Amino acid sequence: MKQEGRVLIIDQLNLFFRNYIVNPSLSLHGFPIGALRGCIQSLQKIVRETKPDMVVICWDGAGGSKKRKLLKKDYKAGRKPIRLNRSVRNLTEQEEIENKVWQQMRLVEYYNELPVLQFMFRSTEADDIIAHVAQLPQLKNWQKVIVSSDKDFFQLLDENTVLLRPVQKEVLNRHKILERFGIHPANFAMARAMAGDKSDNIEGLGGIGLKTAVKRFPMLSGPAQVTFSTLTDHCKQELEESKVRAYQNVLEKEDILRRNYHMMQLYTPILSIDAKKLIHETFSTPDLTFNQTNMLTMMMQDGFGEVNFSELYAHCNKICLDNK
Repeated sequence: MKQEGRVLIIDQLNLFFRNYIVNPSLSLHGFPIGALRGCIQSLQKIVRETKPDMVVICWDGAGGSKKRKLLKKDYKAGRKPIRLNRSVRNLTEQEEIENKVWQQMRLVEYYNELPVLQFMFRSTEADDIIAHVAQLPQLKNWQKVIVSSDKDFFQLLDENTVLLRPVQKEVLNRHKILERFGIHPANFAMARAMAGDKSDNIEGLGGIGLKTAVKRFPMLSGPAQVTFSTLTDHCKQELEESKVRAYQNVLEKEDILRRNYHMMQLYTPILSIDAKKLIHETFSTPDLTFNQTNMLTMMMQDGFGEVNFSELYAHCNKICLDNK
């Protein structure tokens, strides 16, 4: 089937923190602007490489996912705070926090001048926004390029969806996921629900990593979504002839498996009705305008110094022309 266009769907906080940590840029006024400047540079590079017809920016909302925290109150607890690049760490802890917030909010303002769609909802993770956008009927025949280093998006890869991982410098499709892990994207959330995710403080079932999951549950390699009943029936059958601990763990900790799956799956994104409505309305009548003058004025105010975003500007103008 012919694809109608290509849309970039960017996990923006993921990209923001990467630039915040590694980019040492200072403004002409002496303040850190690494995340701000770096994200615009990254956007220009990604746009140059992918030549999208549309760009969607997805932010994590304040407070994180309320529904996931109801399932597990210490979800994502224990994470170390994101710190500035060591070479520019000349601020107090409070000044650093204020600078990080300012860079993030200022980046939102920069994106408002670009022909992109930008979404952020309180108590909602960008993962759910990205998953919802990728499944929109309006984009059914589009190629979706999700931009993030997060493994959570492996589960969304299909014939029209790929994952661009800037940090790892790779583009993954469903075939590469199956080749690398032996797990089909349709079952990746189930496999990870068994293994757990330390970065999100989600414990696994114990003794089951991704390799063990593939070995003990070969049905995970197929395109049909594996159900809980399929897993438990398989475990009961196998335990009649063996005492493999992985099978016992699935049966004994099925409640944890179900909780983990509901927290980690993106096939049915956790979004409010109002958020879904706003996204659908935005895509129905997208406002894709570009104000280069405002962009240049903001950069002067923020002390960007000498920059060259000519490729980004040219592509922004093209998006505007194509959508008239």
